[in-house]
Amino acid sequence: MTPNAEPLSPNAPTSASRRALDRINWGESLGLVAIYLLLFGALSVMSPFFLSVHNLSNILLTVAITGIIAVAMTMVIVAGGIDLSVGTVVALSAVTVAQLSHRMPIGLAVLLALGVGAFVGLFNGMAITRVGINPLIATLGTLSIGRGLSLIFSGGLTQSIASGNDNFGFLGKGFVVGVPFQVVVMAALFLLAAWVMRSTVFGRSIYAVGGNPHASRLSGLAVPRLQMAVYFLSALSAALCGILLASQLGAGSPTASAGIELSVIAAVILGGTSLSGGKGTIFGTFLGVLILGTLNNGLTLLNVSSYYQEVARGVVLLLAVGLDQLRLRLRSRD
Repeated sequence: MTPNAEPLSPNAPTSASRRALDRINWGESLGLVAIYLLLFGALSVMSPFFLSVHNLSNILLTVAITGIIAVAMTMVIVAGGIDLSVGTVVALSAVTVAQLSHRMPIGLAVLLALGVGAFVGLFNGMAITRVGINPLIATLGTLSIGRGLSLIFSGGLTQSIASGNDNFGFLGKGFVVGVPFQVVVMAALFLLAAWVMRSTVFGRSIYAVGGNPHASRLSGLAVPRLQMAVYFLSALSAALCGILLASQLGAGSPTASAGIELSVIAAVILGGTSLSGGKGTIFGTFLGVLILGTLNNGLTLLNVSSYYQEVARGVVLLLAVGLDQLRLRLRSRD
């Protein structure tokens, strides 16, 4: 930029971001819908129990935790980052709320558990934006630290929720008009995030930062603040899931949700979000979560060994990343 050149308006990224949104390949979403319908139909034929109301409700309940984390993870990846620490935040917040429930009112314990998630998110954001540590390394380090702290605080043992907190159990086991409360929370967050990403300056700025952080900085966007915000939301959503999980199980486990970050990232990438940043939709992530959840449920109904299910999850992750690379190559030829 020359000395006499006028600085770009802070609103300049809006048009670029809208163009990025306009480039969303709706064929990808339709393709994911077709894949899900084929999977749904195949499992309906292969298992007589698949179409039962109880099983379909169980699928939604099973994917709720993954889905809630995947909402914020989509924002992180669209912004050009990655967060491998979400699984350990789930465990750390679950152990926190379980232990503190014996020492203080459950409401305060929940707030402090959310505070743990907020602190981890800010720590990740500071390490990445201020210190300059690669997001993969920074969040991998946080994953190890958080998991170790969970084991230290709990002594490696599952911590039960203090008795007399029946209202707390509603978070993980309650129903709203016949729908599990966790599913209601997941649906609300997906709808809210879809609106934020498409219709707010914050959402459009995330696309701009992921697409070209240098140009976004020259255009007046506070890139470090935006990056810190998405890591904060990611850890906070994981802490919320830890609380929901502790409510559902009536206890907090230091090994809870081990490896869930891989399932979340696979769902986000399978839904069309690019690892290179700047591209992705909340709707696509929702489809990715549903596909993986339904696949896992179907494999269980078909009595497929858990060992083979691990293999299947690894294959899906590789396929998702492979599809992302294929999309990038095709886009570079346009």
